Amino acid sequence: MIELRTAGEIDEMKAAGTFVASTLEALKDRAAVGVSLLELDALAHELIRQRGAQSSYLDYAPSFGSGPFGYVLCTSVNDAVLHGKPNPYRLHDGDLLTLDFAASVNGWVADSAISIVVGTARPEDLELIALTERALDAGIAAAMVGNKIGDISHAIGSVAHDAGLSVNLEFGGHGVGRTMHGDPHIPNSGRAGRGFPLRPGLVIAIEPWFMRGTDKLRVDRDGWTLRSADGSRTAHSEHTIAITADGPITLTRRS
Repeated sequence: MIELRTAGEIDEMKAAGTFVASTLEALKDRAAVGVSLLELDALAHELIRQRGAQSSYLDYAPSFGSGPFGYVLCTSVNDAVLHGKPNPYRLHDGDLLTLDFAASVNGWVADSAISIVVGTARPEDLELIALTERALDAGIAAAMVGNKIGDISHAIGSVAHDAGLSVNLEFGGHGVGRTMHGDPHIPNSGRAGRGFPLRPGLVIAIEPWFMRGTDKLRVDRDGWTLRSADGSRTAHSEHTIAITADGPITLTRRS
């Protein structure tokens, strides 16, 4: 069911957005050569505790995962793009790292993701990250009252296709509210003018994620981490936004 939020509820959701954004900034600053993915998860866990927030991931057990996730942060490295389960792996120079974090503050959820390069960056990795960020900006710009879900999908997909990338449609953006994943589903490519009409009060996560060489995924042995089927590098950018009569508000905007 698609739910619309009042202006007052959107104001209440800003606290979650601010917390998620600040946590990602702290994690980005902590990520360095030699730091383990479990250390990053531990930092996110401590920040949740300090804020009095609740993790959206810890006991999450959807049909596409293998049992409860068990961590508060998704850490995806190099060919991993989504649902990366933290493990003892220590970051190496040049690793492409995606951090995906969602949490609830006072009962409202926000969800966001960033991709960064640890240490020395390959130009092609920076380009891939920039493409996801450009697609995210395009998707947000299309999130206007009077448009439709397909306009967001088309804006995102156009950035990918213009760069010669194919797009996986299995996972994409989604509604956000009292829970992390709700209706509507927002594919990362689609036809303009199609789908649910965008109305004031709709709160959604828009999340372009691209793989350099394929549109096919494979599931890691941990039952959660999704990797590019051909081992090519990946990147992912995400914001939670609220659609209003005055335009979209990015609730998870980082400083």
